[in-house]
Amino acid sequence: EKFRLLTGKNGWQTDDLNGKIPSVFVADGPHGLRKIENNGEWNGQTHKNTAYPALSLLSCTWDRELAYLMGSSIADDCIENDVDILLAPGVNMKRHAYCGRNFEYFSEDPYLAGELAYAYVDGVQSKGIGTSVKHFACNNTEKYRHFQNSEMDERTLFETYLPAFKRVLEAKPWTVMCSYNIVNGVYASENKRLLKNILRDKFGFDGVIVSDWEAVKNRARALKATLDLEMPHNARSVGDLQEAYEAGYITEAEVDESVERLFALFEKAERSKEKRKASFSEKERHENAVKIAREGVVLLKNEGGVLPLKAGAKIDYFADWSYGDVKGIIGGWGSSDVQPAVRVKQLFETLQESGYEVRERWNPSIDVYGDYQIVEVGATTHESEGVDRNDLKIRSIDEESILRLAKTQKNIIVVLRSGSAVDCSGWADKVSAIVYAGFGGEGINEALAEIRSGRACPSGKLTETYFKEAKERPDKADCTESLSTFYKERFYFGYRHCDKYDEEPYFAFGHGLSYASFEYSDLAIRKLSETDYEVEYTVKNVSNVAAKEVSQVYVSDPVCTSERPKKELKGFSKDLIMPGESKRVKVKLDKSAFAYYNPSLEDYYVENGRFEILVGASSRDIRLSASIEVNLPKFTQCSRNFWREDN
Repeated sequence: EKFRLLTGKNGWQTDDLNGKIPSVFVADGPHGLRKIENNGEWNGQTHKNTAYPALSLLSCTWDRELAYLMGSSIADDCIENDVDILLAPGVNMKRHAYCGRNFEYFSEDPYLAGELAYAYVDGVQSKGIGTSVKHFACNNTEKYRHFQNSEMDERTLFETYLPAFKRVLEAKPWTVMCSYNIVNGVYASENKRLLKNILRDKFGFDGVIVSDWEAVKNRARALKATLDLEMPHNARSVGDLQEAYEAGYITEAEVDESVERLFALFEKAERSKEKRKASFSEKERHENAVKIAREGVVLLKNEGGVLPLKAGAKIDYFADWSYGDVKGIIGGWGSSDVQPAVRVKQLFETLQESGYEVRERWNPSIDVYGDYQIVEVGATTHESEGVDRNDLKIRSIDEESILRLAKTQKNIIVVLRSGSAVDCSGWADKVSAIVYAGFGGEGINEALAEIRSGRACPSGKLTETYFKEAKERPDKADCTESLSTFYKERFYFGYRHCDKYDEEPYFAFGHGLSYASFEYSDLAIRKLSETDYEVEYTVKNVSNVAAKEVSQVYVSDPVCTSERPKKELKGFSKDLIMPGESKRVKVKLDKSAFAYYNPSLEDYYVENGRFEILVGASSRDIRLSASIEVNLPKFTQCSRNFWREDN
């Protein structure tokens, strides 16, 4: 019976030992509930629920409260569908835009991903529904995820690919899901150093570790690595464990440790049922989806102030729905595919409802009808679990439409629907405005209409870098075509790459325009302890538009014994500021803002010296800077110089 508990009863439930104990039901996320209804089998008919923006667009809100709201809203669907654990969120890093599953992840930055994931998990679990943080760890491509070996040095692992997990563990997720891939030579599912030494012993996780579906290669080795639950049901699992037990490879004590963690999970699920009360109606959940989408939409370009649209304007609307109708609008493919409970309105409908005269067009060569031309574009290939992208361009038919229109028209507005960064170099300079709608869930077009009309002011900012051509960052072959991938770039991807090689991105990490304008001033830093500081600065709205501004705090360690990125995001704030108002913003920094991982010490380490505090509107738009000096006791420090410290 103990062996039976260590694998699933079926595709979505834990074993109940023929009714002796409660069974826990799990279901996919993270952008809404995807519950399969087919007697627990892996595949079947999915329930219809609220389809929220993808995590990639949620992150563009830079809003912890909205991340909490989304988690709390999805929990309501779980409650009404008798689901105990939501298999979400994904906090893997966006090492490269080719990864087909990037739309399910927050960011290229571990600090931002960790902060928003913490709020999301807190929101879900506030209503008695558990979460499963995934995919632990270093799952950064999809094509060969069952075979690929992710190889990296210790600092890269601990500074880049583990911090988001470390942070979200503070929210006490019920489970952590291991990844498919190999990590430094050993499959994640049986990687004892990764699961036990790091996740449990170093990071303090005492909950259940569950496999990704069919990620376990050898059940006995996975047990020794402290993986508790293999999913889905594996008919060979009990026999494999029995054989390993009889051979003395595994012990009953090891089995009992996993069984006890599973019973603790079952009991937690039973106790939590008292908290499970849905607080949002279906209508309110839809409104929440619209709200999150509205604050995640990023205005990438707005030349000449073409947006917002003039009231009552005539619009030519170009869209080729062969891309995939509703799926090209709300989300990517795979296990996060949510079937929306409402009919998803198309953009031209919501614009018509906003009072605009909109004519659908398919041929950009004919005479245009309106004052504005809106062109919807998508990525060349579907973004999906299990595959990677072929290239980073938009579809050729979309680029051709833009270039044809640009020969005669000036007010071209592009709506970009993708789950990750795209190559804009062939057309971006030919259009007046670019609006990143991402994969925005069932309410995205309602949100876009509000922003286009000026009823809402865009406030989203990018959480990944849109590159120009770059030779030093990971290329496609390294990311998607190799069975063994050495992360030779270390932490230098995304904005860190741009800083190291002084490369100007097409659109920078943290970039996002507004209908308002903001000025930054009066930076002050208050010391709370030797490694704790409060950063204060003023942001003034110098326009006549009420708007939200995302201000970002970066930390730089200009002189360090070890090589470090030029700067790293360590704080942010999103604030509503009224016209003419000045708001004093406060951001706290703790030890983690100054530390790097020292492999010799096997710990995060702060080296004494000068640090620069940088405040900006994006990673490439730094407005304020100041320096602090960290002076920890000398006995906490490693010797640094070839001369005596008292010289």
